[in-house]
Amino acid sequence: MKRTRGFKRVTAKSKRPIPANRIRDDDDDEARPSQPSDSLTENDDLALHFFQIDALDLAPRLLGKLLRRDDVVLQITEVEAYRQNDSACHGRFGVTARTAPVFGPGGNAYVYLCYGLHTMLNVVADKEGVGAAVLIRSCAPVSGLETIQQRRGQKTDKPVLLNGPGKIGQALGLSTEWSNHPLYNPGGLEILDGPEPEKMLIGPRVGIEYALPEHVNALWRFAVAGTSWISAPKNTLRPP
Repeated sequence: MKRTRGFKRVTAKSKRPIPANRIRDDDDDEARPSQPSDSLTENDDLALHFFQIDALDLAPRLLGKLLRRDDVVLQITEVEAYRQNDSACHGRFGVTARTAPVFGPGGNAYVYLCYGLHTMLNVVADKEGVGAAVLIRSCAPVSGLETIQQRRGQKTDKPVLLNGPGKIGQALGLSTEWSNHPLYNPGGLEILDGPEPEKMLIGPRVGIEYALPEHVNALWRFAVAGTSWISAPKNTLRPP
C-alpha cells in the first residue's frame, strides 16, 4: 500500500491540542481536521503501550486520532468505553466465538455485527485476557470522501455520513474478518496519531438499557466539543 505523507502512527502521547473549530462542521465546508505533528516519531513499542490501558483511560485519548484504510482517512470524534466487569460490555459473556477478539491484546480491532446489519468497530483496550474495548461512534472525513460516499450510498459531506458506529464500519468497508487485526501496525486498517481536542464532552452511553443502572448512568461516552460530527442523542453530552 502506498504510504500517505504527513501521518504518523500513534505514540504514547499527542503533542498538540486540536482546536474544536478545526473539525468540519455543517456550516464550515472549508475547515478540515488538523493534521498530526510531523515532530512525532514512530515507535511500535510505544504504540502498543498506548492501547494497553484501562478502556476508560483509552477512550478520551482516541479522540482526534486518525483511522486509515487505503485512501480513506477518518478523524475520531466520538467514542464509548466498555470495561471489564461492565454489564454493557460483550466481555460479560466470557470468551465465545464472537467475543474472543475483545479478550485479545490492547490495540487489536474487535469488529462485530449489530442486528445482523451494522459492522461496529472497537479498539481493544488493556492487557490480553481483560475483555475491554472502546467503540468508535463517530468520525469526521479527512480524505477519501468519494470512497466513503460510495460505500455509504450517500452523496453528502454532512455529519449524517459518519455520525454513528455502523456508518463508520461501512465507510471503512469493514467486516467481522477484521477482528484481531493489529491497529498499530502499518497497512490494512490502522490508527495514526492526531492532535488532542482542546475540549471534550462526556455523557452516558447509548442503547444499553439492558445493563445495570450504575453502568447505564456511567459517563463513559466521550466526544469532541464544538463539532457536529457526533451521533444522537447530543443533549445528554456535557462538559466534564
